[in-house]
Amino acid sequence: MTRTTRTQAAEADAIVVGGGPAGLLAALLLARGGVDTVLVAPPAPEDHRTTGLLAGSVAILERAGIWPALRPAAAPMRAIRLIDDGGRRISGPELVFRAAEIGLDAFGHNVANRDLVAALAEAVAATPQLRRVADIAAEIRIGAGGATVRTGGGEMLRGRLVVGADGRASAVRAAAGIGVRRWGYDQAALVTTLRHARFHDDISTEIHTAAGPFTLVPLGDRRSSLVWVTRPAEAKALAALDDAALARAIGRRAEPILGAVTVDGPRQLFPLSGLAARRLAVPRAALVGEAAHALPPIGAQGLNLGFRDADAVAEVAAAAVRAGTDPGAAAAMARYEARRRGDVASRSAGVDLLNRSLLTDATPALALRALALQAVKRVAPLRRLLMREGIAPGGI
Repeated sequence: MTRTTRTQAAEADAIVVGGGPAGLLAALLLARGGVDTVLVAPPAPEDHRTTGLLAGSVAILERAGIWPALRPAAAPMRAIRLIDDGGRRISGPELVFRAAEIGLDAFGHNVANRDLVAALAEAVAATPQLRRVADIAAEIRIGAGGATVRTGGGEMLRGRLVVGADGRASAVRAAAGIGVRRWGYDQAALVTTLRHARFHDDISTEIHTAAGPFTLVPLGDRRSSLVWVTRPAEAKALAALDDAALARAIGRRAEPILGAVTVDGPRQLFPLSGLAARRLAVPRAALVGEAAHALPPIGAQGLNLGFRDADAVAEVAAAAVRAGTDPGAAAAMARYEARRRGDVASRSAGVDLLNRSLLTDATPALALRALALQAVKRVAPLRRLLMREGIAPGGI
């Protein structure tokens, strides 16, 4: 980094705002690609959730040299089981997708978010051409020649590109003048971890109910993470239970699969909503992660999309720097937009459609869903195509 005497602003090729997993990864990949980068992010708040990193995201972390540190704490997901709740008037068949069918050892790995953030933060601290300012971005200005960020402590930073990884209420998105479409669901997610009597056999299970999915994801030896999506009133009532009563409520759904369960961690409650930025980039600014899109916790798509955003913006910016051109110019940002728009739009629409299909009780919709599940179960090429597309756009 250099400091100019005219503006007293520290200058860099790129400024990344946001210290969640997508922001940390974007900053790391930018710097590793030869882009002089500043990360503006205070320490991340404690997060008790886990993330199912699909094979494509694992490959990105492997290329960045981070995966060896995470692998011992990660639990493989070698199969995914879908079960329709028996209380529906029309139910589809039980489906089991196995990674071995498409030549993989696992679809991905489930990792505690605190372990993921810690590994990324350690790599950030050890990376040349990357400086972290552990502060908030108090003011962001984006102009034709670059972006300026003033931190909470008053430091001025100037870059040719600013990357917004600052979440749903993104200040970078607002400064760039990018509009956003928001929508809500009559649902909330209760998140916690469990211990259980039976082995999960590295199988992730989704029970589809009329209020949303009840999802159990492997997390080590006879431990699983739970994401229970249901109506807000029920979710609030569940979150208020003591551990023993909550375990009994969970067990009514989980015990046929995992045996007796006990709650093995704090619980968190999140209202479900969606978000889609009207643009993913404009000259001088690019959005990644939940600054660009936010999805319900279905199919492990949310953070995996954000990782692909981070990978793409780093590749586009690094290519521009290597070519001696401007990484934040309109041409570079158009390339980023073109690379990410289709993946983001298709995943967002697919997750939204799947979630809404669970909430309907209309007979034609239930029958169509059951027929689709039957087709996936019976037609092996279709099942393999869905598995490949679920991991990454264009298959593997």
